[in-house]
Amino acid sequence: MEQEHQHQHQPPAAGDDVVVQLSASAVAAVDERSSTATGNEDDDDDANAAGKSRRTFSQSYKMAHRKPQEFTWFQALGLAYQSLGIVYGDLGTSPLYVFSTVKLEDPSKDDFLGLLSLILWTLVSIAFVKYTFIVLHADDHGEGGTFALYSLLRQHVNFKGNMPVPVTQLESDVNLKYHSKKSKLPSKMLEFLERSTAAQVIITGIVLCATSMVMGDGALTPAISVLSAVQGIQSRSSNITQEHVVILSVIILIILFFFEKYGTSKVSFAFSPIMLLWFASVSVIGLYNIIKYYPPVLKAISPHYIITFFMRNKRAGWEQLGAVVLCITGAEAMFADLGHFNKSSIQMAFSAVVLPSMVLAYSGQAAFLIKNPSMLSTTFYSSTPEPIFWPMFIVATLAAIVASQALISASFSIIRQSIALGCFPRVTMKHTSEKYEGQVYSPEINIFLAILSVLVTVGFRGGPEIGQAFGTAVIWVMLFTTTLMTIVMVIVWQTDILVVCLFFTVFFSIEGIYMTSLLNKIIQGGWFPFAIAIFFLTITLSWTYGRKKKNEYEAANSMDTPEFTKRVTVRSRVPGICIFCTDLMNGIPPIVRHYVQHVVSVREVMVFVTVRILPVRSVLPEERFLVDKLDHVGVYRCILQYGYMDNHNIDDDNFVVLVVASLKKIAENDHEIALLDSAFTNETTFVLGRTILKMSAKHNCFKRFVVNELYRFLQKNFRSNMSSLKIAHGKALQVGMLYEI
Repeated sequence: MEQEHQHQHQPPAAGDDVVVQLSASAVAAVDERSSTATGNEDDDDDANAAGKSRRTFSQSYKMAHRKPQEFTWFQALGLAYQSLGIVYGDLGTSPLYVFSTVKLEDPSKDDFLGLLSLILWTLVSIAFVKYTFIVLHADDHGEGGTFALYSLLRQHVNFKGNMPVPVTQLESDVNLKYHSKKSKLPSKMLEFLERSTAAQVIITGIVLCATSMVMGDGALTPAISVLSAVQGIQSRSSNITQEHVVILSVIILIILFFFEKYGTSKVSFAFSPIMLLWFASVSVIGLYNIIKYYPPVLKAISPHYIITFFMRNKRAGWEQLGAVVLCITGAEAMFADLGHFNKSSIQMAFSAVVLPSMVLAYSGQAAFLIKNPSMLSTTFYSSTPEPIFWPMFIVATLAAIVASQALISASFSIIRQSIALGCFPRVTMKHTSEKYEGQVYSPEINIFLAILSVLVTVGFRGGPEIGQAFGTAVIWVMLFTTTLMTIVMVIVWQTDILVVCLFFTVFFSIEGIYMTSLLNKIIQGGWFPFAIAIFFLTITLSWTYGRKKKNEYEAANSMDTPEFTKRVTVRSRVPGICIFCTDLMNGIPPIVRHYVQHVVSVREVMVFVTVRILPVRSVLPEERFLVDKLDHVGVYRCILQYGYMDNHNIDDDNFVVLVVASLKKIAENDHEIALLDSAFTNETTFVLGRTILKMSAKHNCFKRFVVNELYRFLQKNFRSNMSSLKIAHGKALQVGMLYEI
């Protein structure tokens, strides 16, 4: 049946313009510069010369540069509406718990004005100025998040090959750089970064820590948002205990994570109206409280009240910064969720809806507290007019559910980028929208976050510890973003050094002060995000170390062409194509030697296929395949290229069609074309190499534990790099081999 199915395909003609090939000399240059599919190399002048011999990627880039997805104003408006339910849920629901988290003895009117001034200036400086108008512009071809910043740096700085997160470069990759005016200082900074392994390790470490902290946000946001909303029900009856609140919160969280599988667009379709109603409600209630309780409350916009607040409260005032910082929880989601939307839509939604609503909401609460200071611990529901308590309870609960969506969606995007850059094991990634390629969903990550969020809810039981943990995670991610942004401004944007210094000094100082306030809260719950970060770092570093050792072994034990030719020559050749999937770009991996030794015949056409992830958002269709012919007739190499936001799923039949079409374009004579046509009309076998890494006793026990236990566990329980190919079981053959290192 499979053979008949193959005959239904029309063999591709040699002249079909399906893919762009890479010339033999260019591939040779790639092989000299690339040790593995995820290795890294320095620029090579010879590679540039080699690339000029025939049509290369540099030329195709000039014809069609990578551009982010473009939107009409109407689409941007629609995305702005959707972003209310995805991006701004967390930031928008912070009035539920900010004032309630403040712990001041006998607060006065000036104390509340000082707190409001701190909240307003934090919102404006961090969320509005830093994220909306600076950080959002540091996207990588439309994609945001800490890994987008890292990707930008990897495109401009030649990181050394022994880095934890290696990325291969080709001569055509220079076309991915932003072209701008050069200056002496950026070039000196660039030289320093390319020369200093320590600096590169620090940058990579910052990225990995930031990514891990965001995953902590993804678990903490649902817990604190839902708990804060549901706790209001306790004010209605003394029979409702904290245990009832926790149980109800857990049920809501389970329902929330269940609906994640329907995708960003469908979820936002239901969530955005809720958030629009929420923003309208808190704005109206805030305006009502301002007028009723203290109309001059907006005078708190003057920084004078911040100064007097700290002069009056001293250490106690400094300790309240841990509560104030909660007003910008979710600001990082504006950048991390950028791939789900676009810059203009996120800026539009924040400037026109979110910021004005938050100013009115917090001002109204401050006005209420000036007249009712004893109700500080129950600020939100106490400041809600009694006739609309139950409607607001329902809206608040629904909004809290929506708030959880922001960091959950961001977690999916970040894990996807981590996988694409080779520093996280492969998990299932499903595209949930045909229109917006950045909208993805991972069932494994969703289940993990759901379990973690439920454990947080049950473990902390809605106590103040969860707020401390949340604030700690938020501020550390922001500090990491500020640091990476500073480097991007110098290296990528080549911004004036005075502007760079101003940016770093202002924002690192503000966030640093908030961070110092949270340091003494580590024992009181602040340890939790660090525990999550350590967990994810353990996975990341174990995975990258194991892959590095595997690649080193394959590079050292690869077959050379004469050995391979000799072994293949003595084997009989049968009609058909063998697609041999391997991670090695330079040479023939040792598992091929193992395979050829144990089979009596090989296919008349053998293609070694390697999946290569470029540090760019997307690869153009005509750049998808790089092909080259090895010395032996009927033996080829194919490099399958993706950007980290590309859909990797390809049907095996279509894959063979594209591969054969590209091979025929580099055929040297009619005999070779006839051989490819003949092989195409027969069966195709996909050989998947499964290697087991074992570290010998000559290494220390820690390294043996990382490779023999942690890496092997990850390798066994996560998806393979070739899992994106939808290969029918009847066509796949798995070959196993033990690598003793």
